[in-house]
Amino acid sequence: MKPAWLARLSPSWRARMVRLGFNFHPAFRGTGGRVVHVAKDLRHIRIRLALSWKTRNIVGSLYGGSLFAITDGAHPMMLMAALGDNYIVWDKAASIRYRKPGYTTLYGDFVLRKEEIAEIRAALLDVPELERTFLVELKDEQGTVHTIVERTVYIAEKNYYRQKAGGDK
Repeated sequence: MKPAWLARLSPSWRARMVRLGFNFHPAFRGTGGRVVHVAKDLRHIRIRLALSWKTRNIVGSLYGGSLFAITDGAHPMMLMAALGDNYIVWDKAASIRYRKPGYTTLYGDFVLRKEEIAEIRAALLDVPELERTFLVELKDEQGTVHTIVERTVYIAEKNYYRQKAGGDK
């Protein structure tokens, strides 16, 4: 799932490359968001969404599409890095709850705890596929929550997924 060359890099270079990869990817770049921090172990990513002419809606607050889009891909990428190449990981569903309009820069922290990784590995020993739901709060610098995004991620053993899909992928 992840490029093999990325796994061969040192942890600090791996984190830099993930940050650059997100920030230069045209789809992510178009959201107006920027990855500002990636932990060396790839279990924490911080994203910033600034209010600008690109991200402002008709009433002057952050555009809901940008708020939603900046949360795409972080948890699957972190899970792929944590679980390794023997698993298929992809976003399956998402929902967004707006609590307060954003008139300033907002931040989202994506965290994958060691315990969560262990729980997922243990669950995959019992069943070959599962779904996990992650919540991401988009907050201002004072810590006020403006938006909550819920993302459901599909995780499966690669061999099981290939058999289920009906071919060698």
